[in-house]
Amino acid sequence: MLKNVVKFIYQKVNEIKNLVGDKKVICAVSGGVDSMTTAVLTHKAVGDKLVAVFIDDGLMRRDEDKFVTKELEKFGIKVKIYHYAENFFEALKGLTDPEEKRIAFRETFYKVFQKIVEEEKAEFLAQGTIKADIIETEAKIKTQHNVLSQIGINPQKYGLKIIEPLKDLLKPEVRRVAKRLGLSKEVYQRKPFPGPGLLCRVLGEVTKERIEIIRKATEIVERLTEKVRSFQTFPVLLNDKATGIKDYQRILGDIIVIRSVESKDALSAKAKRLPYQLLIKIRDTLISEIPSCVKVLYDITDKPPSTIEYI
Repeated sequence: MLKNVVKFIYQKVNEIKNLVGDKKVICAVSGGVDSMTTAVLTHKAVGDKLVAVFIDDGLMRRDEDKFVTKELEKFGIKVKIYHYAENFFEALKGLTDPEEKRIAFRETFYKVFQKIVEEEKAEFLAQGTIKADIIETEAKIKTQHNVLSQIGINPQKYGLKIIEPLKDLLKPEVRRVAKRLGLSKEVYQRKPFPGPGLLCRVLGEVTKERIEIIRKATEIVERLTEKVRSFQTFPVLLNDKATGIKDYQRILGDIIVIRSVESKDALSAKAKRLPYQLLIKIRDTLISEIPSCVKVLYDITDKPPSTIEYI
C-alpha cells in the first residue's frame, strides 16, 4: 500500500539517479499511464540522458504518437517515433491462438527494440511494469511482454539493465504518482490499454483491415462512454461472422462485443451495467459507421472466470 506519494517519488528518483550515473536510459512509451509515469519519473532522475521512444506497431489508437509527444513535451522530454507496423503485421500473419499472438508480438517488439537500443547506445531500459503484470504472469493467466525474467528474455542479451520503478504498485497507486508528477488528467485517469495494443481485442487473425475495424470501434465506444465511470469499457472484434441485412442485401458481417467492468486493481473485476439506452446508441453508431458490422453483443462476465481483455 502506497502511503506517501511524495516520499515514493523522491526515493525512486534517487534510486534511478544513483543506479544510472551518466549512462543513457531508454524508455518505450505507449500513451498508457504506466509507461508515461515511468518516463517522467526517470526524466526527473536523469534529465536528457533519457531517450523516450514510441514504437509505431500499427496496433495503437489513432494518432497515439501525437498524443504521447504533446504530453511529454511539457516535461522537456523529446519523443522519437519509430515506424515498424509492417514488421508486426508480418509476424502476426496467420496466427489465431491468443498466446501465440502475444509471443509473436513480444518477439517482434524486442527484435525491433534491439535495433533501436543499438542505435541509441543506451545501457538501461526503464519499463512501466506494475504489480498486476507480475502477478498474472506468475499465475500463468497470461504472459506480459514487459515481465522479462518470467518470459525467458534475458535483458543482458540486449546489453541492458532493467529499471522498473512501478513494479510494486497497483494501477490506482500508479495514478496517484502520475497525478503528483504533473501528468495531465487525461493521462492519470486514462483507462488501461493493453501493451500489445488492439491485437488483444481482435479474436482470430490480426490483419490491417481487422485492426482498422476495431480501431474505429474503439473511437466510437470511447467517445460515447466518456462520462461512464468504469475501470475499462471497450469493444472486441470476434472471429466468427454473422448473417446480416444491409441496404436490403444479405451479407455475412462482423460481430462486435462491448465489455465494461468495475475493478480496483485489475486482479478481479465485475461486469458493469451500462444503461440500456446507451447500449442502443453504441449499437446504432457501430452499425452505422462500420459497414461490416451486423451484430453488437454485450459481455456480462466477471473476472474470474473471464479475464478483462479477451486475449
